Amino acid sequence: MSRILIIEDEAAIRRVLVKILSEESDTYTVEEAEDGLAGIEKVKNDDYDLILCDIKMPKMDGVEVLEAVKKIKPEIPMVMISGHGDLDTAVNTMRLGAFDYISKPPDLNRLLNTVRNALDRKELVVENKI
Repeated sequence: MSRILIIEDEAAIRRVLVKILSEESDTYTVEEAEDGLAGIEKVKNDDYDLILCDIKMPKMDGVEVLEAVKKIKPEIPMVMISGHGDLDTAVNTMRLGAFDYISKPPDLNRLLNTVRNALDRKELVVENKI
Protein backbone atom coordinates (compact mmCIF):
# COMPACT_ATOMS: atom_id res chain seq x y z
CA MET A 1 0.00 0.00 0.00
CA SER A 2 1.24 3.46 -0.91
CA ARG A 3 0.12 6.34 1.26
CA ILE A 4 -0.34 9.60 -0.62
CA LEU A 5 -1.09 12.98 0.94
CA ILE A 6 -2.72 15.73 -1.11
CA ILE A 7 -2.20 19.25 0.27
CA GLU A 8 -4.51 21.56 -1.67
CA ASP A 9 -6.71 24.46 -0.53
CA GLU A 10 -9.33 24.06 -3.27
CA ALA A 11 -11.78 21.30 -2.30
CA ALA A 12 -12.84 20.61 -5.91
CA ILE A 13 -9.25 19.98 -6.99
CA ARG A 14 -8.61 17.79 -3.93
CA ARG A 15 -11.68 15.70 -4.81
CA VAL A 16 -10.54 15.26 -8.43
CA LEU A 17 -7.01 14.25 -7.40
CA VAL A 18 -8.33 11.79 -4.80
CA LYS A 19 -10.69 10.27 -7.39
CA ILE A 20 -7.98 9.99 -10.07
CA LEU A 21 -5.47 8.36 -7.71
CA SER A 22 -8.01 6.05 -6.05
CA GLU A 23 -9.20 4.81 -9.44
CA GLU A 24 -5.64 4.39 -10.74
CA SER A 25 -4.68 1.78 -8.15
CA ASP A 26 -6.38 0.09 -5.23
CA THR A 27 -2.97 0.01 -3.54
CA TYR A 28 -3.08 3.81 -3.08
CA THR A 29 -4.41 5.16 0.20
CA VAL A 30 -5.09 8.85 -0.38
CA GLU A 31 -5.45 11.42 2.40
CA GLU A 32 -6.13 15.14 2.20
CA ALA A 33 -5.11 18.35 3.94
CA GLU A 34 -6.83 21.66 3.16
CA ASP A 35 -3.77 23.83 3.79
CA GLY A 36 -0.05 23.73 4.44
CA LEU A 37 -0.33 23.83 8.24
CA ALA A 38 -2.73 20.86 8.30
CA GLY A 39 -0.44 19.05 5.86
CA ILE A 40 2.63 19.54 8.05
CA GLU A 41 0.73 18.18 11.08
CA LYS A 42 -0.20 15.05 9.11
CA VAL A 43 3.42 14.58 7.99
CA LYS A 44 4.63 14.87 11.60
CA ASN A 45 2.09 12.28 12.80
CA ASP A 46 2.05 9.76 9.93
CA ASP A 47 4.25 8.20 7.30
CA TYR A 48 3.58 8.93 3.65
CA ASP A 49 5.11 7.59 0.46
CA LEU A 50 4.30 10.69 -1.61
CA ILE A 51 2.97 14.22 -1.17
CA LEU A 52 1.20 16.23 -3.88
CA CYS A 53 1.25 19.86 -2.82
CA ASP A 54 -0.28 23.02 -4.27
CA ILE A 55 2.00 26.05 -4.27
CA LYS A 56 -0.40 28.98 -3.83
CA MET A 57 -2.26 28.44 -0.54
CA PRO A 58 -3.33 30.61 2.39
CA LYS A 59 -1.60 30.31 5.81
CA MET A 60 1.47 28.49 4.45
CA ASP A 61 2.38 28.22 0.78
CA GLY A 62 3.68 25.11 -0.93
CA VAL A 63 7.30 26.27 -0.98
CA GLU A 64 7.21 26.64 2.83
CA VAL A 65 5.57 23.20 3.11
CA LEU A 66 8.29 21.71 0.89
CA GLU A 67 11.05 23.22 3.05
CA ALA A 68 9.38 22.00 6.26
CA VAL A 69 8.79 18.45 4.97
CA LYS A 70 12.41 18.20 3.77
CA LYS A 71 13.49 18.94 7.38
CA ILE A 72 10.99 16.56 9.02
CA LYS A 73 11.02 13.60 6.60
CA PRO A 74 13.42 14.24 3.72
CA GLU A 75 12.82 10.80 2.19
CA ILE A 76 9.24 11.65 1.14
CA PRO A 77 9.09 12.70 -2.52
CA MET A 78 7.00 15.84 -3.10
CA VAL A 79 5.30 16.77 -6.35
CA MET A 80 4.44 20.45 -6.54
CA ILE A 81 1.27 21.54 -8.36
CA SER A 82 0.43 25.09 -9.38
CA GLY A 83 -2.12 26.90 -11.48
CA HIS A 84 0.12 29.96 -11.46
CA GLY A 85 3.04 28.13 -12.97
CA ASP A 86 6.08 30.03 -14.02
CA LEU A 87 9.53 28.74 -14.78
CA ASP A 88 11.19 30.48 -11.81
CA THR A 89 8.84 28.82 -9.33
CA ALA A 90 9.33 25.42 -10.96
CA VAL A 91 13.12 25.74 -10.90
CA ASN A 92 13.07 27.01 -7.31
CA THR A 93 10.95 24.10 -6.02
CA MET A 94 13.18 21.58 -7.82
CA ARG A 95 16.26 23.19 -6.25
CA LEU A 96 14.63 22.86 -2.84
CA GLY A 97 14.17 19.14 -3.40
CA ALA A 98 10.78 18.67 -5.08
CA PHE A 99 10.54 15.46 -7.09
CA ASP A 100 8.62 17.20 -9.88
CA TYR A 101 6.49 20.20 -10.77
CA ILE A 102 3.15 19.94 -12.56
CA SER A 103 1.01 22.85 -13.70
CA LYS A 104 -2.79 22.92 -13.36
CA PRO A 105 -4.87 21.56 -14.81
CA PRO A 106 -2.61 18.52 -14.72
CA ASP A 107 -2.25 16.31 -17.76
CA LEU A 108 -3.62 13.00 -16.49
CA ASN A 109 -0.93 10.76 -18.01
CA ARG A 110 1.87 13.01 -16.81
CA LEU A 111 0.38 13.15 -13.31
CA LEU A 112 0.02 9.37 -13.04
CA ASN A 113 3.49 8.72 -14.49
CA THR A 114 5.00 11.20 -12.03
CA VAL A 115 3.15 9.54 -9.13
CA ARG A 116 4.40 6.07 -10.18
CA ASN A 117 7.99 7.32 -10.65
CA ALA A 118 8.00 9.12 -7.30
CA LEU A 119 6.68 6.03 -5.50
CA ASP A 120 9.31 3.86 -7.20
CA ARG A 121 12.03 6.29 -6.12
CA LYS A 122 10.76 6.31 -2.52
CA GLU A 123 10.93 2.50 -2.50
CA LEU A 124 14.54 2.61 -3.75
CA VAL A 125 15.54 5.20 -1.16
CA VAL A 126 14.06 3.09 1.64
CA GLU A 127 15.66 -0.13 0.32
CA ASN A 128 19.08 1.55 0.08
CA LYS A 129 18.89 2.70 3.71
CA ILE A 130 18.48 -0.88 4.95
